[in-house]
Amino acid sequence: MERDFIKDYQRIVIKIGTNSIMQSQKKVNYQKIDRLAYVCSSLQQAGKEVILVTSGAIGVGASTLNYDVYPSTIAEQQALAAFGQSILMGHYSRFFQNYNQHVGQILLTRDVIDFPESLHNVRTALDTLLAKNIIPIINENDAIAVDELDHQTKFGDNDTLSAIVARVVDAELLIILSDVEGLFTDNPMRNPEAVMLDHVPAITEEVEIMASGKGSEFSKGGMLTKIRAAEHMLAVGKAMIVTSSDEPAKLFNILAGEKIGTLFKAE
Repeated sequence: MERDFIKDYQRIVIKIGTNSIMQSQKKVNYQKIDRLAYVCSSLQQAGKEVILVTSGAIGVGASTLNYDVYPSTIAEQQALAAFGQSILMGHYSRFFQNYNQHVGQILLTRDVIDFPESLHNVRTALDTLLAKNIIPIINENDAIAVDELDHQTKFGDNDTLSAIVARVVDAELLIILSDVEGLFTDNPMRNPEAVMLDHVPAITEEVEIMASGKGSEFSKGGMLTKIRAAEHMLAVGKAMIVTSSDEPAKLFNILAGEKIGTLFKAE
């Protein structure tokens, strides 16, 4: 599928994962955050409407406190999320300021989206930020979100969160920046003959098998969560691209219609 239609897209959600903003489990990739801030700022100032969904609060918190392994208790995870989120947002604010771009933080839980009145407030807040040329930076509020049978407030992963945000604001495109180039026919690290798919028009059982796998210790996602995000986008006739975060400047090329990563879009 040719991608010239992407040139006309105006409202874009960009999601970046924990693995993409950490050089390792112990070190924040400041250069990556700086490059992302530059690209998002440039796009916004060129007339696009950009919303950034970021993971990394727990990873940044764990890095700052020199954790070697993921904390085992929910209380500790929530404390790290609260601690790390403030540091993470500080990094974003500092780097975006270098490019004369204002940003605003929004932390979400699932119940906020599920309740019509609060959903309306979220949509209004995001629309107002964009109207004022402020880039919203969104994360799940992991410090208070819970996942229990009788009270579920967690999205589960930020791939899903980014797709829900894209639907809430009626974004035309969701771009998920990951640690992989796209969806492959098999795990390319194990199978050198694996081929990256250019276009996926629908989520089939075969696609789900290709996507089997999980994220790293400090991240919740994997390719399967990205497939779930694609289902959200395809259900409302929108597009999604999964690509590597190795060089955020490729976002310019993607929005110019170049074939980069795997495009999920109905034919």
